[in-house]
Amino acid sequence: MTIPVQQTSPTSPADSPLVRAARRQEVPHTPVWFMRQAGRSLPEYRTLREGVPMLQSCRTPELVTEITLQPVRRHGVDAAIFFSDIVVPLQAVGLDLDIVPGTGPVVAEPVRTRADLDRIPELTPEHIPDIAESVRLLVAELGATPLIGFAGAPFTLASYLVEGGPSKNHERTKALMHGDPELWHDLCARLAQISLSFLQVQAAAGASAVQLFDSWAGFLSRSDYERYVLPHSQRVLQDFAQAHPDVPRIHFGVGTGELLPLMADAGTEVIGVDYRVSLTDALERTGSRYAVQGNLDPALLFAPWEALERRVREIVAEGQAAPGHIFNLGHGVLPHTDPDALTRVTALVHELTG
Repeated sequence: MTIPVQQTSPTSPADSPLVRAARRQEVPHTPVWFMRQAGRSLPEYRTLREGVPMLQSCRTPELVTEITLQPVRRHGVDAAIFFSDIVVPLQAVGLDLDIVPGTGPVVAEPVRTRADLDRIPELTPEHIPDIAESVRLLVAELGATPLIGFAGAPFTLASYLVEGGPSKNHERTKALMHGDPELWHDLCARLAQISLSFLQVQAAAGASAVQLFDSWAGFLSRSDYERYVLPHSQRVLQDFAQAHPDVPRIHFGVGTGELLPLMADAGTEVIGVDYRVSLTDALERTGSRYAVQGNLDPALLFAPWEALERRVREIVAEGQAAPGHIFNLGHGVLPHTDPDALTRVTALVHELTG
C-alpha cells in the first residue's frame, strides 16, 4: 500500500516521488505524468512546431528540450517524458520512413523478406548523438524532476515495418509471424537490439526511468504473445536492468488486459494499465508484485469537471491498494484536450494524496 510520508522536496531525481513509487517506496504524494503530455494538446507546442517536420523536431536538441519542458512548467507534473517518437531509432539506422500528419509512421520499403532484414543495421550510440545531447540538456534543466526515456517494443516496431505503416488488422505482421517464424524472430531480435540501445543511450545521458511502449500488443492472443513477442521484450527489459539497475522500468501496452501477467513477468518495476482494465483487476492479475501506472480514460478529459473528478478519485482510491502507484492516463493525451483539464487533474491527485 502506498503510504504518504511527510512532504519534502526531493533533492535529486532518484529521490523523486516518481522513482520512489516505481520502486514501491513511501512517497509524499502519488506522482503524476501523462503519456503524450509533451506535444500536440499544448498551444505553445503547436506554435513552436509550426512548419517543422516531426522527425526533424525529434532530432533537434534545442526543440526536444523546450517541448519536453513545456508540460512540466504548465501542469506541475512529477516527471518529464522525453519528446521523441518510437520510429526515431529506425530512422537513425538509415530506414526510409516519415511521420505523415494524420496517418503516422509510413515506411517506404516494408520489411517482408530476409533481404529486407539485412538492410537494418544494429543501432550504436554513434547513430544518435543528438538523443544523448537532448537528454543531457534536459537533465540540466529539470533538476530534481525525473526524465522518463522511452522506446518502442520490438513487436510494435516490427508491425510498422512489416505493414509499412499503421494497420487496423496487422494481417501482414501475423502472416509473417506464423508463416516464417525464423525470419520473424530474427527481425524481432534485431529490433530488440535497437530498442535496448536507444534506452541505454538515454539512461547513460541521465534519464531516471524508462518506458517500453508496446502499442500494438493488444492485437495478439496470449499464446502468440508468449511465443512470438515475449522473449524479445524480455531481452530488452532484462538486459537494460543489468546495465542500469538503478533506473526503473515501465512496461505499457494498449488493450493488453489479458497479457498483463506476461508483460509484468517480462521484467519491470512498473506495469502500465490502459483504461479498459481497472487498477484493482490489474493488481489481481499481476499478484500485487509490481507498482502500477494509470489509468484515466483520455476521453474523460472532455467530460464535465464533476464527472472527471469523480473518476480521478476512484482511480486514486484503487491505486492506494498497490505497492506503488503512478497516476497517468490509460493511453496518450488526445490532440484536442483542454490543457487546463490536465493541470486540474494533476493538482487534484496531489491534493488527495499529499
